[in-house]
Amino acid sequence: MGRGRYFVRSVVLPVGVTVLGLLGWHLACVVAQAEVFPDPYATWLAFGELVDSQRIWGDIIASLFRVTWGFLLAAAVGIPLGLVVGWNTLAFSALNPIIQGLRPISPIAWIPIAILWFGIGDGAGIYLIFLASFFPITVGTMAAVRNISLVHQRSAWNFDLRGLELFRWVVLPAAMPQIITSLRIALGVAWLVIVAAEMVGMDSGLGYLINDARNAGSRYDLVVATMIVIGLIGIVLDLLIRRLERFDEVKWGYVER
Repeated sequence: MGRGRYFVRSVVLPVGVTVLGLLGWHLACVVAQAEVFPDPYATWLAFGELVDSQRIWGDIIASLFRVTWGFLLAAAVGIPLGLVVGWNTLAFSALNPIIQGLRPISPIAWIPIAILWFGIGDGAGIYLIFLASFFPITVGTMAAVRNISLVHQRSAWNFDLRGLELFRWVVLPAAMPQIITSLRIALGVAWLVIVAAEMVGMDSGLGYLINDARNAGSRYDLVVATMIVIGLIGIVLDLLIRRLERFDEVKWGYVER
């Protein structure tokens, strides 16, 4: 019975909602008699056209390359920085105002500066993804450390855990669930930003493909097909990063909370 409910929730409901969405999309196109906006069948044909031309694979690789490097660099810098700033009161007082002041600036606003510094290409894209990912990761990690219960710390002190041992065995595991959440949020933001950045400041990638299809005779069937590809890749990326939650250290944090 439990397996049946799991199957309904994980398979039947998503598939059913998707089918209803496609039917609603088709009916909306029929009722509106829209000649420009494509229906599901026209979008499917456009997707086949993209696959046959093999162009989309190069654009997917270009976008994923920029997102991967920008995201990994942001995680490599943001997580250690967030741990230090969240744990050390002096570092928090010194750096938190700067972080909070820069955080609200949209990564899209940095596009002119990115192009000025790196030109049109991968460098600008990686830089923008770094900015888009860095602040959610850093702020999320800071909050995770500062929200650790004093009960955990006092229990560790009773076992004579201090310094790096306390950090390794208590702080990091307890903060890990929120760090994983910040990584998921950052990756979603990064995927949004790279598509927008490629539409205005790059000569390859899925965002560039959308802009090029719109300019090439208003091929909105190609535009919508590419949008669906972007959404599907976003789902896959989220599923991949959620696998981090299976590690024992992360489970420890969830259980204790």
